Amino acid sequence: MYPKKNIMLLVVLCLALVLSACSGGNGNGKNGGSDPAPGNTGTAQNGEEKKPAEELSKVELVWYYPQPAIPSDLKSVESKVNELIEPKINATVKLMPLAFGDYTQKMNTVIASGEKADIVWTSNWNFNYVQNQSKGAFIPLDELIDRYAPDVKASMPDFVWEATRIDGQIYGVPNYQTVTNREGFVLQKEFYDLYKPEAEMKQLADLAPLLEQVKQKHPDLIPFAVGRQGMFSYMNRTYGLESVLANIAVIHLDNPDKIVNMYETEEYRQYLDTMRDFYEKGYINEDAATLKSIGDYQKAGQAVGGFHNVLKPGGEAEAKAAQGGKDMQYAFTTDAYVGTNTIITTLQAIPVHSGNPERAMMLINLVNTDPELFNLLAFGIEGTHYNKKSDGSVELVPDSTYTASDWVFGNVFNGYTLAGKDPNVAKETKELNESATPSPIIGFKFVTESVSAEIANVTTVIDEYGPGLNTGTVAADRILEEFQGKLKQAGIDRVIEEAQRQLDEWKASVQ
Repeated sequence: MYPKKNIMLLVVLCLALVLSACSGGNGNGKNGGSDPAPGNTGTAQNGEEKKPAEELSKVELVWYYPQPAIPSDLKSVESKVNELIEPKINATVKLMPLAFGDYTQKMNTVIASGEKADIVWTSNWNFNYVQNQSKGAFIPLDELIDRYAPDVKASMPDFVWEATRIDGQIYGVPNYQTVTNREGFVLQKEFYDLYKPEAEMKQLADLAPLLEQVKQKHPDLIPFAVGRQGMFSYMNRTYGLESVLANIAVIHLDNPDKIVNMYETEEYRQYLDTMRDFYEKGYINEDAATLKSIGDYQKAGQAVGGFHNVLKPGGEAEAKAAQGGKDMQYAFTTDAYVGTNTIITTLQAIPVHSGNPERAMMLINLVNTDPELFNLLAFGIEGTHYNKKSDGSVELVPDSTYTASDWVFGNVFNGYTLAGKDPNVAKETKELNESATPSPIIGFKFVTESVSAEIANVTTVIDEYGPGLNTGTVAADRILEEFQGKLKQAGIDRVIEEAQRQLDEWKASVQ
């Protein structure tokens, strides 16, 4: 909802010249390039919005999006999708799912080569929305949305749309889901009920009494499971910070005008000292500094406690499935909040090379407003890939030949409720979206292209020193100062300066 990013940024940078040549001479990088290629201006052409479907010329759209795996029965679903959309917009769609791990690299090639694509999924963590827009990869969508998707626009709060704007224009339609973050501990309910402290658990150190009880009475379990990245990047708000550039730059919430080096904050040092104390007392797994994922410990039910920054309504039931069937309990350390980076996690964009931007927006509109179409994409064909129960919920067919991540397609609030999930979750999520505390810099996006080399060098240093420090395996007194010095040599000050310059410009532009 965050070490492949550096590779992605370098790939995007290397493709800049190719992209500018393929996009009709886009030479105005910061503002998304010059005007899109002929016919792709982001406005309606030939009065298509006035024509009924039968009067539109038939087209085939191509839609790229990521999935955990490519469904073997994709073509059956695609055929049913086309049966639904062709009578409405006289278009068919070729669905082009790609594996999440391959998506950025393959989409960079698609965009740079001008290969046919009409809708492309993008985000702030995979096939980066801001960076690709800065290369002129996407067309502005404001007029297309107003003409072909006014209902989609009305379905989301204004702040959601504001977060998508770059230089005042919208380049991506959000797939509306939970747009909030809320930080806190995720604990096995059995031990939470037995050992929870009398005082509220609002800081990392507040968890110590519970962890001590688990350590003493259940030595076969891991009181606090930690992977090699540690927890600090997930705990920014808990420490009164907000991320500007993941794992590198933050603001203090009480001084949001100033961007600082995360590793020179007092809060980071406080975190390191607490984690070191936890590690020395045996609360943290000994292999933390080398462990890529705590998933195996969780699946085995060995991880009593952990921390997450996206605690959402209904999440405890989802966590149970990932935690070996153990009932789980949230202990919140923050209220719900919303920021640019909590919103631009999943969007649909129209690439500059699309030959059919109007029809592409018509399809985006249908996916977001037609529950039958959305659920077909999300769950497949009823009776083949899922079955509907008497209460309206759906149950997936075991070993189904079609499964998908629904949040990749569109508005998840149009989706069926999975059997066993609280039917009120959708309502609670929408209410939380609308009541969450907004970031003091919501709408700001740091374009990192000019400092991508420095970011790559900084990330290399973080990968060397971070695992030992952030997991408590190595004491801060031993290597923190050395780590900070290496970061400066790698260019972190230049990154902070550029981020500050862009923030100052942005704030001046929105006043």
